Amino acid sequence: MSTTEPVLRRADSPEGVTTLTMNRGPARNALSIELMGAIMDALSAIAEDETVRVLVIAGAGPAFCAGHDLRELRSHDNDPDFIRLTFESCAQLMQAIVALPQPVIARVHGVATAAGAQLVASCDLAVAADDSRFATPGVNIGLFCSTPMVALSRNVAPKHAMDMLLTGDMIPASRAYEIGLVNRLVPAAELEVATEKLAAQLAAKSAKVLRFGKQGFYHQLPLNLADAYALAAEAMIENMSFDDAAEGIGAFVEKRHPHWKDS
Repeated sequence: MSTTEPVLRRADSPEGVTTLTMNRGPARNALSIELMGAIMDALSAIAEDETVRVLVIAGAGPAFCAGHDLRELRSHDNDPDFIRLTFESCAQLMQAIVALPQPVIARVHGVATAAGAQLVASCDLAVAADDSRFATPGVNIGLFCSTPMVALSRNVAPKHAMDMLLTGDMIPASRAYEIGLVNRLVPAAELEVATEKLAAQLAAKSAKVLRFGKQGFYHQLPLNLADAYALAAEAMIENMSFDDAAEGIGAFVEKRHPHWKDS
């Protein structure tokens, strides 16, 4: 695969883990129209690929993702249709990550700012290098991070989200971990291995159960308490009919490792 392609797809070891690497390193993987389209195309293919059990999203070069491509936006100042296309494409991309059947892990290094922080927040899990940094700095350039706000406010408490959005300050990885924007911090030299280990842990589980559970999690999230429990109860009833539920319960009782059928 040519290294000039905007997104690189790699099937990793262990089996079932795929990595998508944003490949605009010199531009800090800024989300141009081309890059967002390439990621969307890859996600569409992965959603239909039953051999992919877990997806990792990473960035080439010195940063994970520096947000929207401001040079591209500036060059289309007088083209409202292009501006609309940019932000609508970004919204569709973030929703596609949430809707993807497979769990998605962000592997974060360098900086994740503006729409880059939004990308981290949109992934199901995030592993970050301990020297990485995060920000929603749009307010500093007169462009409030309204679309990053949506994902950010669904990941961290409102006061923490507003702190990032109103100040635009860069926060260290330790703070991102404290407020729940990332799940795990590791030394930069260990980032890839640590992410692979987490991905392998997920890939070893029933793919059907992970997909079913991810869908249920996001469906119940906006519901009131009673409706969420009603949905979850129906989900448990359906889940009990899975072959893998019978296998998993049997394996637990018999004190052996389960052999998943993904059914």
